[in-house]
Amino acid sequence: MSVSSSSLPPSAIVSRLRAAGCVFAEDEAELLISAARTPAGLAAMVDRRVAGLPLEHVLGWAEFRGLRIAVDPGVFVPRRRTEFLVGRAAALARPGAVVVDLCCGSGALGAALVTAVGRADLYATDIDPAAVLCARRNVAAVGGEVYEGDLYDPLPAALRGRVDVLLANVPYVPTEEMALLPPEAREHEARVALDGGTDGLDVLRRVTAQAAVWLAPGGHLLFETSRRQAAAAVRTVTRDGLVPQVATSDELDATVVVATRPVLRDAPAGQDGSRT
Repeated sequence: MSVSSSSLPPSAIVSRLRAAGCVFAEDEAELLISAARTPAGLAAMVDRRVAGLPLEHVLGWAEFRGLRIAVDPGVFVPRRRTEFLVGRAAALARPGAVVVDLCCGSGALGAALVTAVGRADLYATDIDPAAVLCARRNVAAVGGEVYEGDLYDPLPAALRGRVDVLLANVPYVPTEEMALLPPEAREHEARVALDGGTDGLDVLRRVTAQAAVWLAPGGHLLFETSRRQAAAAVRTVTRDGLVPQVATSDELDATVVVATRPVLRDAPAGQDGSRT
């Protein structure tokens, strides 16, 4: 149930949002009015948005690949450009695939992938307790499990060598560039979800170092990076025994690396019966 628009004129809400720098003030006003249950609740939501909180934190949800993903205060908000990563993963996954979502945040990527594939075994991890609590709501909706801990550490050991699709939306903002992020992200999302270290690739290197251990032969690791970091990311992937491909979307300004664990086949036998 939405609050009556007569309680707080939409035009006044739009004016306040626009004055606060909201580019899509009309659309945001409509969402806030639809979400509010009382006039007081609407006023409070508008106040929080004007104060700089991300719209998704004010609403309590974000739209991601057609899903309404719960997003709690302080939790990383899934970006629209990351829909490109999920689309690439969906093209590679088969029904019944084993999927792992590292640095899962709200769990949006894993939930969207399972929804796209139709059926998959989903396991997600995050080091941030707030993110884990949030992700459990989204991941439970598609029958998955969420674990609290650092990258692979909390995953069931039985998954080693069995993962078909490994999603890793790792932080990749270089530390010295954190101050350049929009205030919405810098001030209201967990730093651990944004800061990728000196060159932005610290967490990625830790992911790729163990990826081949967890991936099934022919399995795929997918992660997002910036275009200028892509070459260094590819070198990291190659060093750790995976075969990389880079995909880009100009529309979404997205760059995704797909890194595949090679399928090793027996070499042909020589004339003396030995392997060559």
